Amino acid sequence: MVKGMYQHLRKTWKKPRENLGPLLKSKISSWREGATVTRVDKPMRIDKARNLGYKAKKGFVVVRVKIRKGGRRRPLYGRRGRKPSKAGLVHFTHSKSLQWIAEERAAKRYQNLEVLNSYYVGEDGQMKFFEVILVDPNSPEIMKDKRMKWITNPANRRRVLRGLTSAAKHSRGLK
Repeated sequence: MVKGMYQHLRKTWKKPRENLGPLLKSKISSWREGATVTRVDKPMRIDKARNLGYKAKKGFVVVRVKIRKGGRRRPLYGRRGRKPSKAGLVHFTHSKSLQWIAEERAAKRYQNLEVLNSYYVGEDGQMKFFEVILVDPNSPEIMKDKRMKWITNPANRRRVLRGLTSAAKHSRGLK
């Protein structure tokens, strides 16, 4: 049976180091120098983006978010004047996945848009990179779209902050 383009892309992304190697490595090194949340023209993984609901039309925005890998650090506020080792500041494991945190940062940066979904695009020794699909609920193209107009409902406002995206549900153990 003949395979389509999306099947080949999916197979390529199963083992990105083997298949994409130096191309991905050079892209990641340039991404590391950039801002935390960067708007991109087209998704890096078009097969995954379309599978998660992306369409190449007005109202859809894709942003790349970089997240530092490893444990988190708790805030210092309210923890002064005692032995630092007992304050529990470092080696703190977040209850959220890095992908969920990436979605929240994208939502904070683009407050007029809603997070639809996100996916992994790469990592190096220090950072992980995700692409987040955002939708403009006030766009006429989205309001007319039968499959996407559910996001214009006020009940779906700020859904990423309430843990209603796919990555958030997975992190909460609901999927």
